[in-house]
Amino acid sequence: MVPTEVDNRRMGSDRSGWGRAGEQPSRGLGTAALLRHTLLWASRRRGVQRVVSQSPLTRRLVRRFVAGEGLGGAVDVVRRLTGRGLAVTIDHLGEDTRNAEDARAAVAVYCALIARLSAGGLAPRSEVSLKLSALGQSLDPEMAFENALEVCRAAAAAGIAVTLDMEDHTTTCSTLEIGRRLRAEHPSTGLVIQASLRRSEDDCRALAHPGSRVRLCKGAYQEPVALAWQARNDIRVAYLRCLRILLDGGATPLIATHDPALIDACHRLLAARGDATAHEHQMLFGVRGDEQARLVAAGEEVRIYVPFGERWYPYLMRRMAERPANLALVLRAMAGG
Repeated sequence: MVPTEVDNRRMGSDRSGWGRAGEQPSRGLGTAALLRHTLLWASRRRGVQRVVSQSPLTRRLVRRFVAGEGLGGAVDVVRRLTGRGLAVTIDHLGEDTRNAEDARAAVAVYCALIARLSAGGLAPRSEVSLKLSALGQSLDPEMAFENALEVCRAAAAAGIAVTLDMEDHTTTCSTLEIGRRLRAEHPSTGLVIQASLRRSEDDCRALAHPGSRVRLCKGAYQEPVALAWQARNDIRVAYLRCLRILLDGGATPLIATHDPALIDACHRLLAARGDATAHEHQMLFGVRGDEQARLVAAGEEVRIYVPFGERWYPYLMRRMAERPANLALVLRAMAGG
């Protein structure tokens, strides 16, 4: 029987997210969930960013979850991770670019990164992740497409794959369309589906075909109730429905979650198929290193999402919203403590 539920005994502490870890019970938000929602709100507020960025406490968190602000630090982390048998996908942090010059600067950083990876012999275990909003998506989707195409061509020349990150629901249609166009020239381009969105099963059906690389995550953005599942177990069940659709269509799922109960359920679903279905696990830099090592030791392919760059604040706040153990540190930073 193909599993459609998770074993909640494996839930443990709430480390559930490549994306959201909170839930919104119908009877109202609990204290932890309310704090998570507050942090997601704070990730979009420039005034809060100024306060948090200046706190000494914040720098310790940045070092844990971000591979430095420059190319050198990122490449050093990549070399260390690949030396442990892990693969990587590297993201230059930056989103919601406000002008064409910044978008072109982001392209230049990616091309320089690809050159460094190639020159250092790191290309075989590396790929790059792009946020289209960093490439001008909100200014002009055609600009974002052309910029992404330039990065894809540079990556292809180095033997490196590209995955388009997914952002909030307002960008979903545009991102999938740009991804479709990029795949016409670069079929290995990966796309991301956020299982928490109610539309995602239909999106998975459209992407479920051989050769289609799809990173399946829960979703890292605070979305309206009408558009997204909110309760933890509803999101888990939606995740498994999406995974089964991708597998049935012959796609290659990139299982992006740290949730131990969900990882177990995914393995049961894969085992029930009785074949060596192509897949890989993806996890975030600085999150659940023990599980990363366990999966590698079990023979699984594990790819680590490695972010770097100066614009780390929104990314860090989304990560903190997923990790209740770190909420106190962030709130102290917000208070100037």
